[in-house]
Amino acid sequence: MRDLFLLDPELIFLNHGSFGACPAEVMAQYQRWQMEMERNPVQFLGRRSAELLAQSRAALADEIGANPEDLVYLANATTGVNTVARSLPLRPGDEILASDHEYGACDNTWNFVCQRTGARYLPLEIPLPFEAGEFARRIWAGVTARTRVIFLSHITSTTGLIFPLAELCRRAREAGILTLIDGAHVPGHIGLNLNALGADFYTGNCHKWLCAPKGSAFLHVRAQHHQLLDAGVVSWGYSANITGHTGFDAYTGSTLLERRLQWQGTRDIAAFLSVPAAIEFQARHDWDRVRTRCHTLAAQTLRRICDMTGLQPVCQDADFAQMVVIPVPAMDPQALKETLFERYRIEIPVTSHRERLFIRLSIQGYNTPDDADALVEAVREIYAA
Repeated sequence: MRDLFLLDPELIFLNHGSFGACPAEVMAQYQRWQMEMERNPVQFLGRRSAELLAQSRAALADEIGANPEDLVYLANATTGVNTVARSLPLRPGDEILASDHEYGACDNTWNFVCQRTGARYLPLEIPLPFEAGEFARRIWAGVTARTRVIFLSHITSTTGLIFPLAELCRRAREAGILTLIDGAHVPGHIGLNLNALGADFYTGNCHKWLCAPKGSAFLHVRAQHHQLLDAGVVSWGYSANITGHTGFDAYTGSTLLERRLQWQGTRDIAAFLSVPAAIEFQARHDWDRVRTRCHTLAAQTLRRICDMTGLQPVCQDADFAQMVVIPVPAMDPQALKETLFERYRIEIPVTSHRERLFIRLSIQGYNTPDDADALVEAVREIYAA
């Protein structure tokens, strides 16, 4: 599997969770789309892009259990969070409920929005070790008459936890509370059925665990909320009818969601169009089996390092998939990260949560037991020094 990716063979790459890694054949498809665009940019972007994007969204929708007309492509999940957060008609005193495990960039988004609207962003503590059975109760205990939005990660970035969300989405919908889910780490990582989950808004990256090219992500919006959202850039999609503007008449008749958010003029859409190639790559290589193997290796590595350090895991096997945080003794986090990279050629992030230090291990199809052994030995040597 390692030979199918473009990673440096001298590098032990255990950080798929940050930016992913793209198979060589998917990257080749991405470059073919770019070259095709350059053959006639006006035809490609102006007259063909709507149909090409529709075909790509259909393949993605089938993969994630969604309706194609409820999907638009974006550059990343943080853009999706921004699009929703900055479109909602929030008022002073409104509350956005979250956990204290959310991605820092998205915390920044909500703090920015709250400063301008007078709303309040309220992250609730979800203690470690994680107790999945208590999660929904803890979040719902924070709901008040002022709660307008529940914002949660599906898989957390810093702590690698899978949050069980179905019950919360159902209860919020019944209570008239909007749900926005940050699924940055989910597509290609764990099974996903958006129609069954029922979140009002869900954004996810394709360039992480689905292994599509960088800059491919999506926003899924339940049909009744399409009209709520505004694009970050107001462009031709806001015209009632753009037929007659040279090159753009292919967008006549598309949904309001697509017109506003998808059409941004001169933009390289090759990454979006390459998502079906990534889906096909994983299907052809029996990715369910790959994911199972990766989870097993991640769990084994967690236990080996915890046995060595005497520290207890903060999660059970069912709480993570291919990405898990491994607690390590206290030291300077930047020094630990730099030592792992410079001395051992191991690319892996060092994270922290409430003053606890972790190595965040990502195991993808290209990783081997030798990669895990190298990490275990490196940690042993670093903390023995």
